[in-house]
Amino acid sequence: MKTIVEILELAAPLKPGFHIKIENEPWMALTIEDIQELGPNGLPVISVAHYGEQNGDLMRDPEMLFEVSNQEEATILIPHYWRNDYASVEQYSAWIGDGQLSVDPKLQREHAAFARMWDNNLKEQGFVAAFERQRAQLK
Repeated sequence: MKTIVEILELAAPLKPGFHIKIENEPWMALTIEDIQELGPNGLPVISVAHYGEQNGDLMRDPEMLFEVSNQEEATILIPHYWRNDYASVEQYSAWIGDGQLSVDPKLQREHAAFARMWDNNLKEQGFVAAFERQRAQLK
């Protein structure tokens, strides 16, 4: 998720509980937020999501949760959750159960592949530039 990492770096320094919403017509707004929880490996978790609306309810389309790992001056986002409310699908590829880390390797590969595809789409759709425009307007 290089595009998300780039946005996080542009937004730094970030406070705990941060919330970033990027409007980028004609695309659905992108929301990135610190959910102030630790993931299955004990690392901080962020949510990345597009939200639609149906009958007045916010619908994730999709939402992914990523553990944030800082390794040798690089930020790495490790996916472990995927949800799409329109499709009624919620998947964990890594979780803590009975005090033990459990991983579904096949599903984790699928989540990582989806994240790479989504990241490419976000880049091509210009979400970094949209974030920079929003920040410039707030100054």
